[in-house]
Amino acid sequence: METLYLLIPLSVVLVFLIGLAFWWSLRNGQFDDLEGPAYRILMDDDRSPPDPPATDSAAHTSDPQRHCE
Repeated sequence: METLYLLIPLSVVLVFLIGLAFWWSLRNGQFDDLEGPAYRILMDDDRSPPDPPATDSAAHTSDPQRHCE
């Protein structure tokens, strides 16, 4: 019976803390976008980005002999 005198107030405090954490998460926008993360998992972003166009450093020089080699 003595443990109930400890456990009941402890459970009330725990419920109060959980309620505060839930209220804080609502105020800070934790539940604003519920569907976005689920769709983000399904997005196929495994493809690598396209390679940049290759630039020949010799084509940008002003030495005409370089192109003849």
